[in-house]
Amino acid sequence: MHAAFDWLKRGLVVLAVVMLATGCSNYFLADAGVHPWDVVQVPVKATLSDVAFTQDADHGWIVGSRNTLLETTDGGETWQPRELALGDQPYTLTSIDFEGNEGWVTGIPSLLLHTPDGGQTWESLPLSKELPGSPFLITAVGPQAAEMATDIGAIYLTEDGGRTWKALVQGAVGVVRNMVRSEDGRYVAVSSRGNFYSTWALGQDQWIPHNRQNSRRLQNIGFDKGGKLWAIARGGQVRFSNSRGSEDFTDAISPEFGTSWGLLDMAFRTADEVWVTGGGGNLLCSFDGGETWFKDKSVGDVPSNFYRVKFLGPEKGFILGQEGTILKYSPEVA
Repeated sequence: MHAAFDWLKRGLVVLAVVMLATGCSNYFLADAGVHPWDVVQVPVKATLSDVAFTQDADHGWIVGSRNTLLETTDGGETWQPRELALGDQPYTLTSIDFEGNEGWVTGIPSLLLHTPDGGQTWESLPLSKELPGSPFLITAVGPQAAEMATDIGAIYLTEDGGRTWKALVQGAVGVVRNMVRSEDGRYVAVSSRGNFYSTWALGQDQWIPHNRQNSRRLQNIGFDKGGKLWAIARGGQVRFSNSRGSEDFTDAISPEFGTSWGLLDMAFRTADEVWVTGGGGNLLCSFDGGETWFKDKSVGDVPSNFYRVKFLGPEKGFILGQEGTILKYSPEVA
């Protein structure tokens, strides 16, 4: 009797697993069928943070930890390390941006670099010891002009090449996990523990805090091509906003139930094509704005967490990870 009961329990468990695997089409995702990402080898072991290009479409730069600064002159096919005269202090370079050949780099702790000539020369700009936090995000907004945000949400504007700065927001939001600026100048940031997110737009005195949508802590948040928000929560859960409203999110989506790796970043190549990066070489994509999902399994054996995905145009994109990992979007392969 007991043996028969044990076999019945085992049978029910097997049946439940089979039903789960067959009933949920996204338990394990199918391969995308297109594999547009090429792995680029670089002679560094740093975690890479950001990428930007000068007015020359083939001339670009990548920044990262351990004072890492990489340069390409062939559109990203190859990258070479460039030395910075920063003394013995180790910096994590967090953000880079260009307006023409004028470029800016932020770093922790408390570093701001400026180049007027596409990176031939880099100057370290002095920063006040009373600066709230360390420079975290930089956006070139015009000739000699840039917006700099710190890792606690202070935002400043310079219009004279970094000689003077004007505060744009009163107070700070607190230590942030990540921060993004939209093309029209709005900011969104996730708190360091992922408990909440905050938004700010020009003309507002303070950051506006917002509760997360459920009990899962936020991992990342950003803007799509139309300026609407997307959000990634722990456990590989994503949401998209229905409008440009800061709390108008869709229900949660779990693109792949069967993966145990968390998702880390998201970027739209076009209005409908979105790529989502994750730990352990996880790379997901959707070609219909998130309705259906696939996995690019060709990069699954890359031994890296994919921390950042960024498109600088529909045909130019990069994925950045740990241990000097770079993936380059190659449209001719797609």
